[in-house]
Amino acid sequence: MFHLRTRSPHELWLVIVDASASTRRHQALSDAKGLLAQLFDDAYRQRARLALLTASGQTPKWQVQGLKASTGLRDWLEGLGAGGGTPLLAALGEAGRWLTARQKRFPAEKQRLLLVTDGRLKEWPTLPVLACPGLLIDIERGPIRLGRSKVLAAQLQSEYRHIDDLLPG
Repeated sequence: MFHLRTRSPHELWLVIVDASASTRRHQALSDAKGLLAQLFDDAYRQRARLALLTASGQTPKWQVQGLKASTGLRDWLEGLGAGGGTPLLAALGEAGRWLTARQKRFPAEKQRLLLVTDGRLKEWPTLPVLACPGLLIDIERGPIRLGRSKVLAAQLQSEYRHIDDLLPG
């Protein structure tokens, strides 16, 4: 007997990771890696597709673009280091253009954004509109916190959470 499988629309999780030099402070990137490992496992179990963009050095770099989550992401995650500047605005612009093109190709796909950053940008003009629900995870730590991630999340119309609220305590 053949059964037709009901196909719900695929989910795409767009993950942008700020791996600039400032994220090395106070174990921020290290803890973010643990959170990302859990996210990749969840994506794999839920058969979600992932797009992964890192913001470090001079320009953002795509790691994966819309592929099914796989165990190979663990190797990338283990090798992820922090350094250089914060091309986060360029990453957000690139992500916005990519999402728009993808929405045209896959109009039924449910898209979600996860932005992992310490928000340590000097300034930003206007931010691109990303037409999907988002969550910004603030990894800023230390005795002096600038708190720019909250403002960034509000301007991106994304939910805001601090990493310390997400880690088992």
